[in-house]
Amino acid sequence: MIVAGFGFRQTATLASLQSALAATKAAPTALAAPHDKCAASILINLANSMNLPLIPVRAEDLSKAETLTRSTRVMEERGTGSVAEAAALVAAGPGARLQAPRCVSQDRLATCAIAERKMP
Repeated sequence: MIVAGFGFRQTATLASLQSALAATKAAPTALAAPHDKCAASILINLANSMNLPLIPVRAEDLSKAETLTRSTRVMEERGTGSVAEAAALVAAGPGARLQAPRCVSQDRLATCAIAERKMP
């Protein structure tokens, strides 16, 4: 299972998400984001265009993930160092590992991180 986790600002566009995902050079099998962001049309459109499931992650679960990135602002707002990294890890499930730190879109409005969990 390969999950692309996203974090993004309210002003992000579909192109922002696509840019962040492209920077990871990954081919995810699912997308994930905080529960409150999963209703965003840009994220729904991305999931639909890729024919991938969109996994909502509860806010309280974001803080349980060990992220590589440590953003002070994001820690204060969301209780995690990186929303994208935490969403990817939580959605991928127990034993998941980040492939690398999050990637940032060219317009700096979205981030994407890839977590992978080997299936038995």
